Amino acid sequence: MEQYQYHIFSPYRVCPLGAHVDHQHGLVTGFAIDKGVDLWFNVREDTLVQLSSKTFEGDVHFHVNTPSQVKEHHWGDYARGAKYALRKRFELKRGIEGVIKGSLPVGGLSSSAAVLIAYVMAFAKANDIVLQPFELVKIASEAEREYIGLNNGLLDQACIALGKKDELLFLDCDTNEYRHIKFGGENVGLPKQGGLEGLFEIGIFFSGLTRSLVNSDYNLRVYECKTAAWNMLAYTDQPLKTFDKTFLRDIPKATFEKTRIAMPARFARRAEHFYSEYRRVRQGVTAWETGNLKLFGKLSFDSCESSIHNYECGSPELIAIYEIMRSLPGVYGGRFSGAGFKGACIALVDPAYKEEIEKELTRRYLEEFPEYEKTFKVFWVKPDNGARFVDPLNPPA
Repeated sequence: MEQYQYHIFSPYRVCPLGAHVDHQHGLVTGFAIDKGVDLWFNVREDTLVQLSSKTFEGDVHFHVNTPSQVKEHHWGDYARGAKYALRKRFELKRGIEGVIKGSLPVGGLSSSAAVLIAYVMAFAKANDIVLQPFELVKIASEAEREYIGLNNGLLDQACIALGKKDELLFLDCDTNEYRHIKFGGENVGLPKQGGLEGLFEIGIFFSGLTRSLVNSDYNLRVYECKTAAWNMLAYTDQPLKTFDKTFLRDIPKATFEKTRIAMPARFARRAEHFYSEYRRVRQGVTAWETGNLKLFGKLSFDSCESSIHNYECGSPELIAIYEIMRSLPGVYGGRFSGAGFKGACIALVDPAYKEEIEKELTRRYLEEFPEYEKTFKVFWVKPDNGARFVDPLNPPA
């Protein structure tokens, strides 16, 4: 087994509150989790990049000092995207050779962002580039937006790069200000049996459907939000900005209330989700700070309701999982994970109930969708620290 110089662990992420609003400069929350992407690599003395994957077929070869070519719609596009975003800022002279491996075969946990962050960190290390934590967030987000073609915000990359094991990340996507919030505030201790692990575990319920966000309605929803903002500006005779500089965050909710009847219902629903989610995140942060996990969970459920009825995402499979888990004892709260097109649901669960929850949810879901018997999966994860270099002495299996 080949030995590597470096090993990066880049976690997946979950977002209990603040869904579908980062691209409109909203407020978001999230955790990095203890499952993610591992990248083992050596630094080369030339510009060549050679990568293999334990998850996908084929190898990747390119040079770090040349412009990124047209996307190949292959897993190697993420490494090329990282190179693309870094080369806009830095000179790259040394490539890497290595292997990458994912730990969960699940959509909706921002695996693409985790991979991009790992590659950005690796190329930076190889070229003696020191990145500040939020600089890493912005570079990886830019790679996904401009090279991969996903009109994202900063939620995924921020959770993955900035996460702390026993604290909730709260990020304002307009100002880029963020803070880590202890459960119950500074003066309320966590359970002795292991920090947040004693309060809850995170259930990930994978529907069995796979998805690609670039080919889903994700980008369409972003455009609909911006169109809602344009409608409000036009109806109130305010100057219009270019589409790329138009965000719902810049428009007061009072303007929305004045204009919602005039605009097409579809756009009004998208704006309603944004403004109501802004309120839920504010309330959720207060609930977390005061140690009210029951209220925090309820707000996460309410967030998912808005995703279904206002943002209009969620396949029949995801909606079924959500409705089942909402009815089960021991589930504090939860929602669709990620964009809400196929993928998975996540739930904050009382550890004492998790076996019964897994059993009952599996039974009821497969009764409704027996075709997913071989692909439906349940995983249990815990909050963890963000992307980091770890002991390289554990070679990829």
